Amino acid sequence: MKIGFIGLGNMGAPMAANLVAAGHQVTGFDTAALAPEGVAMAASAAAAAKGAEVVITMLPNGAILRAVAAEVTPAMDAGAVLLDCSTVDVASARDVAAMAAAVGLGALDAPVSGGVGGAQAGTLTFMVGGDDASFATARPLFEVMGSRAVHCGPSGNGQAAKICNNMILGVTMIATCEAFALADKLGLDRQAMFDVVSTSSGQSWSMTSYCPAPGIGPKSPADSDYRPGFAADLMLKDLRLSQEAAEAADADTPMGALAAALYARFVEEEDGRGRDFSAMLPRFEGRRRASP
Repeated sequence: MKIGFIGLGNMGAPMAANLVAAGHQVTGFDTAALAPEGVAMAASAAAAAKGAEVVITMLPNGAILRAVAAEVTPAMDAGAVLLDCSTVDVASARDVAAMAAAVGLGALDAPVSGGVGGAQAGTLTFMVGGDDASFATARPLFEVMGSRAVHCGPSGNGQAAKICNNMILGVTMIATCEAFALADKLGLDRQAMFDVVSTSSGQSWSMTSYCPAPGIGPKSPADSDYRPGFAADLMLKDLRLSQEAAEAADADTPMGALAAALYARFVEEEDGRGRDFSAMLPRFEGRRRASP
């Protein structure tokens, strides 16, 4: 396919490179990033989108997505698909889909799970909202960039799925880190703790696949001094999106709200910025119950 790719940062660049390696013709645009090998760079987002069958965006937030969509949709050919892989608020995703539909374009919101490693390896999971025809058009690209794409329903539902998933992830990581810190104070060996919980009812992905305790379980960022696989800053962004969505939907999410508040304190007032989101464990290790 002829593809436009806008946003060639840590995630977008390897995704675009994998598309090139699979034989697709990719024209890219980014305000700052260097061109991945094989990607022809355009002078503007609109130029990258012109003539493309699918335009992929990987952008930092909903405001930037809206601005880019307003620029590229007039330049796209009728029947082309705007495929947004950013993680943004549900309202922005649905507004961009309406913007695309108004000029005869398909639109998909398809945020990803898997991080930079998954982008490089082509093993991302895509959570996709949008119409069936657009999903069918984009499916071959999902198969190159990832290992799984789940069609979650109409526009905005991909973002809804990502937000709900990461709210669970943020809450369970905090609980996992709290439990390890408590086990330490009770004199329970961390390996014994892992062996029990990883095969019992407290089991979670945070414990068995991304253990926050160094030297326990499969290799994780904890074993590299908490250099980020998934940064605490990004977890905070996603948790805040979950609370914006909860407020808009009038949903009661007290654990999600508390997780957002704890990550905000960790990132903005403590030493969490630039560290992996599992670095909550050393945070709890150094705290006493009397601490607020």
